[in-house]
Amino acid sequence: MCKYGDFFLKLEISEKFGIYNVLPYTVYHMVRREGEDPENPAKVIFQLDPDGLASSQHPNYLPKRKNDRRVVDFDNYEVAHFRLISDTAYLPYGRSYIEPARKIFKQVTLMEDAMLIHRIMRAPEKRMFYINVGNVPPNEVEQFMQKTMNQMKKTPYVGEDGQYNLRFNMQNMMEDFYLPVRGGDTSTRIETTKGLDYDGTNDVDYLLKKMFAALKVPKAYFGYEGELSGKATLAAEDIRFARTVERIQKIMESELTKIALVHLYSQGFTGESLTNFEIKLTTPSIIFEQEKIALLKEKVDLAAQMKDSKLFSSDYIYEKIFDLSEDQYMEMRDLVREDSKRTFRIAQIEGEGNDPAKSGATYGTPHDLASMYGRRATSTAKGAGQDEVPQGYEEEPKWGEPGPEGGRPTEKASIYGTNDALGGRDPLGVHGMHGGFDSDNDKVAENVKTNTVYLRNKELFKDIVFKKSTTKEAQMLSEDNIKDLEN
Repeated sequence: MCKYGDFFLKLEISEKFGIYNVLPYTVYHMVRREGEDPENPAKVIFQLDPDGLASSQHPNYLPKRKNDRRVVDFDNYEVAHFRLISDTAYLPYGRSYIEPARKIFKQVTLMEDAMLIHRIMRAPEKRMFYINVGNVPPNEVEQFMQKTMNQMKKTPYVGEDGQYNLRFNMQNMMEDFYLPVRGGDTSTRIETTKGLDYDGTNDVDYLLKKMFAALKVPKAYFGYEGELSGKATLAAEDIRFARTVERIQKIMESELTKIALVHLYSQGFTGESLTNFEIKLTTPSIIFEQEKIALLKEKVDLAAQMKDSKLFSSDYIYEKIFDLSEDQYMEMRDLVREDSKRTFRIAQIEGEGNDPAKSGATYGTPHDLASMYGRRATSTAKGAGQDEVPQGYEEEPKWGEPGPEGGRPTEKASIYGTNDALGGRDPLGVHGMHGGFDSDNDKVAENVKTNTVYLRNKELFKDIVFKKSTTKEAQMLSEDNIKDLEN
């Protein structure tokens, strides 16, 4: 897939066993057809052309091949097409991963060849031989120089065929210069000329770096790094390469998911059971994963600070910091509540040996302690249901009960001997046998006095209504109304 940009995998499917075998097909023999059915533009057909001529023919034309072979059509579910979709100019096929570096690779090859040729032919040092021709006549100087060159550069040699040959002497180079001298400069000497300085390696390094940039592969993968820490995970040396590997893995995961769907569907799976799985490949880089974790940690710290400052709502934090939609963070809140329930259940099991989900009761909570050691009277004792909270834990405390709005707290833990107790403050009648409480006697006398005054006022009221009043409203009051008033 990375080399050609496409990889075709023929799936052999059985109704009972699903996909039981796969056959890789070369890209030279496979053709992908899209949008050729007007009724179903999304239909995809794969064609296997062993002779490689279908791509140049009309799709409806199936020419006859040698040995009576024809183009074979496959449906979309029969072929898994792995393709690197990174350039729309190559659709419906993928682009090779090495396509951006293909031209640069040719340039590197040419540059290396030029450098090698220049090194061999131009770089060696040359010698200059200054030969004193002395009194040699001018017309014989050339012959004399040729004779000297042959003696120095070539060795007489008689071959196996008996022919005389001048064998090349490897100790000398043909590029040496022989210069005849005469006159004042009569000395014969040999000088060495400096070789040509060639800086072509810099050009090669430049093109190599350009090719590595096009491939998005770390130089350590090609062995160009001397010292490298952690060679086991070379992808960690370049985060960009890790992202490239992750992008390729996503393409692999999508096609593997397609293969899995075909496999499960052929075995009879439908509905949610057909899609309730996920395929994941190994993380390409540990450092890349650590960077994502560090970024998430910074987001969490920022969200905690924003929440503590009370300047932003939790909805704003979910949306702006974590990029969650309303449905997602509402679901997240429900899951947080479920986690809280699970944590409380585990704490009950560890601390009290009680599972609230099974027993339906809790032990050791502040609520339970308040019920045991507080007022020692719960609403259950008053006849209420077991789900009522204990006395003193009502939302609006009454007068005399502890609480933020209950007024003065109670002074006694028990109500025995008070008017609120069952049977009054003298349930056994001890004080009643001895004349009762002084306060009770005063209250009885006061009640007798009040009743006497009331009866006198009632008689006076009757006279006013029935004898002296002439208003229509007063006459409407009858004796029955007076009886109701008395009651």
